[in-house]
Amino acid sequence: MDRNLALEVARVTEAAALASARFMGRGDQIEADRAAIEAMHGAFDGIPMQGTIVTGEGNQDQTDKLYGGERVGSAGPTTEIALDALEGSAICATGGPGALSIIAVAEEGVFFRCPDTYIEKLVVGPEGRGVIDLDNSPSENLKALAEAKGVYVEDLTVAVLERPRHTKLIREIRGAGARIKLLTAGDLSGALATIRPESGVDMLAGIGGGLQGVLAAAALRCAGGDMQARLTPLTNDEREQCHELGITDLRHKYTMDELIRGDVMFAATGVTTGDFLEGVRFFSGGAFTNTVVMRSQSGTIRYLHNRHQFDFKPEY
Repeated sequence: MDRNLALEVARVTEAAALASARFMGRGDQIEADRAAIEAMHGAFDGIPMQGTIVTGEGNQDQTDKLYGGERVGSAGPTTEIALDALEGSAICATGGPGALSIIAVAEEGVFFRCPDTYIEKLVVGPEGRGVIDLDNSPSENLKALAEAKGVYVEDLTVAVLERPRHTKLIREIRGAGARIKLLTAGDLSGALATIRPESGVDMLAGIGGGLQGVLAAAALRCAGGDMQARLTPLTNDEREQCHELGITDLRHKYTMDELIRGDVMFAATGVTTGDFLEGVRFFSGGAFTNTVVMRSQSGTIRYLHNRHQFDFKPEY
């Protein structure tokens, strides 16, 4: 894929972030999500690729835009796409931290076809690559990560979604001596934070959305981090979806190479400020955005601080 395509798709996440940020703190997550989807869908018209969405906003029965199987973009290379127009719609609606607009692009066959279910995740940044194991206890993983980073376990911070299902996990992490950053929603922002040392987040652990897991894996592949995952269906319908995709071993531990099977490009724009990116900031006649663009093939990570003038209509 053309390396310039990564910068082109950043326009897609910026359009979605700018649209949804208008609803920040207004208490309407449905409208925030709708605005992001509409803007992202329209922005694809100006992107030079022929993309098929493999992981998106649902199936065609659930949404009429950005659904799985929809073709987007204009003439250009054939790609497959994983996206979330607004990761953290509830966060955006309440003005909380870490809402994002995200896209990952790759050649066909790269993304793991994740059923619409929860997955257990263990995520670390580049310094922890190769030292974590989802089959090990939290204490064992924290000791291995501390040794790899040359610090004490007490120096580590683990991001965990604040959910009843994580009561035991939280107790074990605290028992090991590590610190915890509880996330009210949006564990993807916590996973991405492990990439950036200044975020202060060393690990993400726990059960969260499958779509967010695939997108996190794409970013980690670009940045040299590591991730392991295991499907965790909570209902019979979710288990049936797994079987329909040919997944019969629900205890299988997926490695990074199984989640992302080749080179990938990744872009994300902050909607609200979090540990990874700054949110949209409006001013008279325009707005500032903060976007990250990454390519696994080169390992390049670019942070873009852009100024948008609304007097000049973007050519999406």
